[in-house]
Amino acid sequence: MQRISPFLWFDTQAFEAASSYVSIFSGSRIVSVSHYAEGSPMPAGSVMTVEFELEGQRFIALNGGPQFSFTEAISFSVDCDTQEEVDHYWDSLSEGGEPVQCGWLKDRYGLSWQIVPNILGTLLGDPDPVKAARVMKAMLAMAKIEIAVLKRAYDGD
Repeated sequence: MQRISPFLWFDTQAFEAASSYVSIFSGSRIVSVSHYAEGSPMPAGSVMTVEFELEGQRFIALNGGPQFSFTEAISFSVDCDTQEEVDHYWDSLSEGGEPVQCGWLKDRYGLSWQIVPNILGTLLGDPDPVKAARVMKAMLAMAKIEIAVLKRAYDGD
């Protein structure tokens, strides 16, 4: 059992969000769903919590009402090996949401994600400061990160 799990507070969309995330990430599943009882702060029978796993990472989602909402202070970073992976996660998670900058997006539920190609850290960490600066400049101009554009910037093209 995982000792620490992200706990996400939704207004009323916990099950919808968990189902959406499970459909996007392979090897993912809804683990359990609990419901509010009579006398609870939400309607009896409505979904209270959803436990779900995304590629082995356990999450808990709560329908807690409108008191709190997500901010960019917390985000989930998705490491990608290929542009196809970047495109899949970017397109799926940004549907109904909004692109931000440098691989960041907000999904339709307001949760922030970073869709990051693994090569980005290597290129930005190059010992040649001129190459690294070109990559940084290219990245800052993007919403969704394009690996080919990063490589061209790195090469000086």
